[in-house]
Amino acid sequence: MINRQDLASYCSDYLSVSQFDDYCPNGLQIEGCKKITNIISGVSANLDLIERAIDEKADALFVHHGFFWKNEDANITGIKRNRIAKLLANNVNLFAYHLPLDAHTEVGNNIELAKKLGIHNPTPIGDTLVWQGEINTTLVDFSQTVSQVLNRTPLVFGDDNKQLKRIAWCTGGAQSYIDHGIAVDADVFLTGEVSEQIPAIAKENDIAFISAGHHATERYGVQALCQHLSDKFDLKHQFIDIDNQV
Repeated sequence: MINRQDLASYCSDYLSVSQFDDYCPNGLQIEGCKKITNIISGVSANLDLIERAIDEKADALFVHHGFFWKNEDANITGIKRNRIAKLLANNVNLFAYHLPLDAHTEVGNNIELAKKLGIHNPTPIGDTLVWQGEINTTLVDFSQTVSQVLNRTPLVFGDDNKQLKRIAWCTGGAQSYIDHGIAVDADVFLTGEVSEQIPAIAKENDIAFISAGHHATERYGVQALCQHLSDKFDLKHQFIDIDNQV
């Protein structure tokens, strides 16, 4: 068991939240019960996940995509009202960590994806959210690995037989960060989504591109964070995956 505020403070320090200028608030977004023993992790705070957390009698729900994004309507109406009402009515805390969870070198989305895909020597590229590492395979074989690990057929742009030695990647909707991969002479750039202009950019810079799913590439950070919290504070933890094809 841990006090709600003690857990929030620990996570803030552990994830270095103050270092990030993010698109949303990081930390405790919705206040629930004071004492926490049972935590649920998931990717996004949609109604399906919230209802599953309630069914599991969670004291706290941890997500990567929470509420209160910049430039969204600030009024608490419609689906936002329904989601928040469910959390409040059932006294469930909502913790959300966005960029701090992408960047973290121990439990972050990028490092966890590297572990899953067998990428060697993963390191951030400077002070960006993009990482680089080493693989030794072909584009078609690596694409098959991505499909098997993520249980998702990725969109792949490039010559199947292209030899891959250096990979750059950033989970989620980071297709515009392909320039960082180009700058380090990566053979392939992997992220969650793709935009219309990306295939041409990739082709003209002789870099392969893999779009493996925003949700699929960001399953692992929140799981690793909550497993860390579970081990440290003796909390019950369960990851619940609400499928999302994007």
